[in-house]
Amino acid sequence: LFTLMTALGQLEYYRMVMNTGIYPARRISVLGACAMFVTALFAPNLHQICLPVFATYTMIWFLTMRRRTATIPEIATTFTGMFYLGYIPSFWVRIRLIGAGRQPTRLAPIVQPIFTRLSEISSVSSKVPSFLPKTIHLPITTGSNFIFWSWLCIAFSDVGGYFAGRRFGKTKLSAISPAAGKTSPNKTVEGVVGGCVFSVILATLGAWIQKWPYWSIVGPIHGVSLALLGLLGDLTASMLKRDAGLKDFGDFIPDHGGIMDRVDSYIFTAPWCWLMCGYVIPWLRKFANA
Repeated sequence: LFTLMTALGQLEYYRMVMNTGIYPARRISVLGACAMFVTALFAPNLHQICLPVFATYTMIWFLTMRRRTATIPEIATTFTGMFYLGYIPSFWVRIRLIGAGRQPTRLAPIVQPIFTRLSEISSVSSKVPSFLPKTIHLPITTGSNFIFWSWLCIAFSDVGGYFAGRRFGKTKLSAISPAAGKTSPNKTVEGVVGGCVFSVILATLGAWIQKWPYWSIVGPIHGVSLALLGLLGDLTASMLKRDAGLKDFGDFIPDHGGIMDRVDSYIFTAPWCWLMCGYVIPWLRKFANA
């Protein structure tokens, strides 16, 4: 699903780029971005090498397969597509693999009987290929729990920001950042604060349910970070569309634009979440138990 979304998102991005008269190596970029998601799942130790490998392949292609010299915008937009729509969001897949031997959350007593009953009345486990569990951790990991609550925070920060901006918005974002204000003229400081509040509430609840150490402190910090990084992704996408003279990346989703218009807030949040889930929270847990 992630790979399909990144492929569609990249096609939207490169369609936008080509409308400006720039012709990047889009096929290599799409292939590279998809490879980053696949290696993040099946060979995470090779994940980091994908970007430099496909960047090298791109330059070989520009130098050997084109009749004219490539331009800086063509090279830059190709690398941007791989990095912005491939490498950065592929960290969500890395998070999914964290903590196969997970600790039960506070919801475990509620959902455990349901899973137990399902396992008794179905033979799903017997239909799973024997090699698959060795490669993919099924069905729930610490990382998947983390992703669920983080995505809720990001989604509701958008919702909270919209309603807070409509109800209380008076101070334009340009008052504190002229460039951000010109990128998205309708956004307000009150909307940003409202989005942070919604995200903090859900992040704190999620931190408590997942039994994070110092959840009352770490949860709000995580919530604010997600809201602001989600806003960064939103503004980045708006900046690209404004430069290309477009309202939406595409029309894949009727009345809602393209794939990129729906997932822009989930891009820059991925590395932060990977850092939190893979390093910060485990370190805090060790520190709390010391």
